[in-house]
Amino acid sequence: MQTELSRRLGVEHAIFGFTPFPAVAAAITRAGGFGVLGAVRYTAPDDLARDLDWMQDHTDGLPYGLDVVMPARKVEGVTEADVEAMIPEGHRQFVRETLAKHGVPELADGEASGWRITGWMEQVARNQLDVAFDYPIRLLANALGPPPADVVDRAHTNGVLVAALAGSAKHARHHAEAGIDIVVAQGYEAGGHTGEIASMVLVPEVVDAVGPLPVLAAGGIGSGAQVAAGLALGAQGVWLGSLWLTTTEADLHSRALTRKLLAAGSGDTVRSRALTGKPARQLRTEWTDAWDDPSGPGTLPMPLQGLLVAEALSRIQKYEVAPLLGTPVGQIVGRMNSERSVQEVFDDLTRGFEQAVDRISRIARRSGS
Repeated sequence: MQTELSRRLGVEHAIFGFTPFPAVAAAITRAGGFGVLGAVRYTAPDDLARDLDWMQDHTDGLPYGLDVVMPARKVEGVTEADVEAMIPEGHRQFVRETLAKHGVPELADGEASGWRITGWMEQVARNQLDVAFDYPIRLLANALGPPPADVVDRAHTNGVLVAALAGSAKHARHHAEAGIDIVVAQGYEAGGHTGEIASMVLVPEVVDAVGPLPVLAAGGIGSGAQVAAGLALGAQGVWLGSLWLTTTEADLHSRALTRKLLAAGSGDTVRSRALTGKPARQLRTEWTDAWDDPSGPGTLPMPLQGLLVAEALSRIQKYEVAPLLGTPVGQIVGRMNSERSVQEVFDDLTRGFEQAVDRISRIARRSGS
């Protein structure tokens, strides 16, 4: 699975694996792909430095990258406390009532409520980058489009390529104009924040819109045949995220959640604003149903929704309240029906890719005879 982009980055296979887990990112890199560590949960720079130190020790000198959530536009002088004050009391009461309905216990006195979705804030993301550029990362990806111009310049000065996710050809052209190096065309099927265009339509549109910039296909890819399809559509690699959630190296901190993922079918996800305030594909649960119910208060815009539900999600996860327990995941969850190591997943992808290419080659030969 070699392409011009994979050769440029020095990786064996043009498979880019996004994950919040350092052990998974490192295993992806060791398997011959390109591991990308998600940084949004690292609100303390020292924690990110600790895990990047670990990545350095477990990637055998092979390349890896970092994914941040950084707005292109700067909001001056706004603190987390300022944003918290914007959350209506009615929405807080709805959270309390929903948790009480399902008997979700409170956290212990003084117990932290887990990570909060603050990586969108300008200074948090910049603190992450101050740490990251001290390490030999090869790629900086941004989930909210192109990062600010000075960040793109700083990455290029450090020899780091910049990638940005796009859900439409219009967004992709904007990214290209902002000077990014790689566009990740993420289709409707993908987990997390997505647009409304399916990958089969989106990828060739983006390839045509930004060529010769390299494009990675994302969304609904979990087999070697689907990798081959992405390359056939003009992509120079694939970007996989959901597929790694049920690997043995992943650390979901919840066996109940792992069981739900393994049991879920491709129709068991929903694109909901319940998590962050922006449409994000995730497991459908009674939590997402409650927020999407027209009789409820409705979700708040990003970042208010993420701050509102942070403690509630920590409680749901800690006590493994099954009806409410979920996670961002794409429709490919229907293929995630067993726990396998990252290497086993790679072996399956490469074997399936070879079989798909051979199958198409035989068709082409018959057609030409």
